[in-house]
Amino acid sequence: MRIRQTALAALLLAGTALGGFAARDALPSAFAQAVASQAAPGQQSAPIAVPSAALPSFADMVARVRPAVVTITTTETRQAAAGPDQQFQRYFGNPREERPQTVQALGSGFIVDAAGHIVTNNHVVEGATRVTVKLDDGRELVARIVGRDPRTDLAVLKVEGANLPHLSLGDSDKVRVGDWVVAVGNPFGLGGTVTAGILSARGRDIQSGPYDDYLQVDAPINRGNSGGPLFGQDGSVIGVNTAIFSPTGGSIGIGFAIPSNLVQRVVAQLQVNGRIERGWLGVATQGLDAGMAAALRLPNAEGALVADADADGPAAKAGLQPGDVVTAVDGQAVKSPRELARLIGDLRPNGHVALTLRRDGAERVVQVTLGELRDTRQQAAAEQQDQRQGIGVALQALTPEVRQQLGVAAKVNGAVVTAVRPGSAAETAGIRPGDVILGVAGRDVADPQAASRALGEAVRQGGPVALRVLREGRNAFVAVQPARPNGQG
Repeated sequence: MRIRQTALAALLLAGTALGGFAARDALPSAFAQAVASQAAPGQQSAPIAVPSAALPSFADMVARVRPAVVTITTTETRQAAAGPDQQFQRYFGNPREERPQTVQALGSGFIVDAAGHIVTNNHVVEGATRVTVKLDDGRELVARIVGRDPRTDLAVLKVEGANLPHLSLGDSDKVRVGDWVVAVGNPFGLGGTVTAGILSARGRDIQSGPYDDYLQVDAPINRGNSGGPLFGQDGSVIGVNTAIFSPTGGSIGIGFAIPSNLVQRVVAQLQVNGRIERGWLGVATQGLDAGMAAALRLPNAEGALVADADADGPAAKAGLQPGDVVTAVDGQAVKSPRELARLIGDLRPNGHVALTLRRDGAERVVQVTLGELRDTRQQAAAEQQDQRQGIGVALQALTPEVRQQLGVAAKVNGAVVTAVRPGSAAETAGIRPGDVILGVAGRDVADPQAASRALGEAVRQGGPVALRVLREGRNAFVAVQPARPNGQG
């Protein structure tokens, strides 16, 4: 239901009349007549009787959309903090070690189709070993995580059930600053809570990632609202409530939502592939100011200045150089490095793109064949490795950044454990994130691919397998009982 403009005007005036503002032409006719009849010249003024029909209500819209908004409960298993001695005991499987702690958290989400797909935030379900959702009608269903995208903080879940209500994603580009918005969610565990406000601003960058393009709203959003829908006046979802700015932890009227147009693109890929494939250009860029623009003989300070180009990346292979300024992607203007990252990220790997750039004061167009964003490839490979090897770990290569973080020497080769599935064979054996697998069953492994192949062979052979690992600068051996070949164990 679209709220009538006259009703909106009445509400806005009611909020400003306390300051002495008056605009009789903006009033609904019933309200205007009430003012005229009770404020005639020569008569004593009386309280204005405001007809109830003059005030807007979101009740009809809320009644229609709230059944598809769900409360999400996640369960996560975390290892208790331990000192050096406890770490030694856990590493070698001491039976007196502390048991993992089970932690529950709450969030929000909403159903987007009759098949039971649910949209929420990645940070709501990240690390969860069990996810359940509660519908407005009281049903509680177990949810499966279909896919997650940490870069946009979105995730898709799936539940099985009959007669599931669902919502449609609207066009976030059509919502104007000043339009009414309504948030529905589970703040502080109070499920089914409705709050309203206006769209305060668009295109906010809150420094959470390269694709920041948030809607800012003043509708109260609090802890537990994460993943819930933000509605426009027509009842369509125009955003996913994600973050707040607050020195107190509670709402101070500054909340942020992911625009629905971005949500649609991400959710479509997650439903099909379980992950996001993003284009990769292979450049480091920076913004421009007036001084730099003048030094580079640019007409204005818009574009993305190439500070460095990966020698093996698509941009370098196509001839891009440090000092080039990218001003457009396939004819679409690029005003900042963030816009360049977003435009390239929206494209698929191996696709061809025309980059307009300026070099030495002259404009040129370069054709580039995009690669795939590196960390996305590693995440996908790690997930596939986890499924094949059956011990419950995700692996990553020893990049220079990872070596520096873990203090691993350049001459050391292996595969870094980035995640351990709770209840898995790896967790039982004491493997934890940050460990570097150096060898499997007496064979050195140089990278995640080699480790995955060796672990796959161990799964097929059955029986325990000895892993040589590096942890906190020390080498040790750990015996792991891999899962059976069918993946159960």
